[in-house]
Amino acid sequence: MSVITISRQFGAGGQTVGKSVAEKLGYTLVDENIIERVAMEANVSPNWVKSIENEAGGALLRYISGLRPFGKSYVERITEDKKGFIDGHIYVNLLYKVIPQIADEDDCIILGRGGQYILKNRENTVHLLLVADFEDRVRFMEKNYDLSKRQATALVNRQGKRRLSLYRYFGREDYDQPYLYHLVLNLSKLPIEKAADQICKLIQG
Repeated sequence: MSVITISRQFGAGGQTVGKSVAEKLGYTLVDENIIERVAMEANVSPNWVKSIENEAGGALLRYISGLRPFGKSYVERITEDKKGFIDGHIYVNLLYKVIPQIADEDDCIILGRGGQYILKNRENTVHLLLVADFEDRVRFMEKNYDLSKRQATALVNRQGKRRLSLYRYFGREDYDQPYLYHLVLNLSKLPIEKAADQICKLIQG
């Protein structure tokens, strides 16, 4: 009975590796489910939660929020008829509530969203970090998401910056430091299936 968290550089194949490990171990891969649970807790739509994730640090949102990312003033202007409300700070607070609830169900893989911080002291929890060279991450996005090299490069750059901005709501910027993890896998050096096998060996002892 264990829980796995997977943190990754964008384009390193975190979802692909997570899906493979889940199939091999019979675990549940938890990704979009987190958005749904946070939305339910905040009484907002899942699309609103997703926009919080997608626009973390986005220039447009900073501009329309008066240089205040996820500023309530902006959200209030466009959602005055909404009962619920969520911003970047509320989102992270709800992750601290929802992710441990998911972990209590055991035998699951939690993809991203600060799981390595939220569950850092939890027993029977293994934290993983997936990295890869920038060029390999661009190629991965080209191949798996039918993007041009220019599109893939822009996406990897943009999502890397957004991920860092989102982690700042945790008060942390060290997500890529190896001391946070039980295992760091370089997907530039290791094929996806071999990486999945290494993770399974770690879990199965």
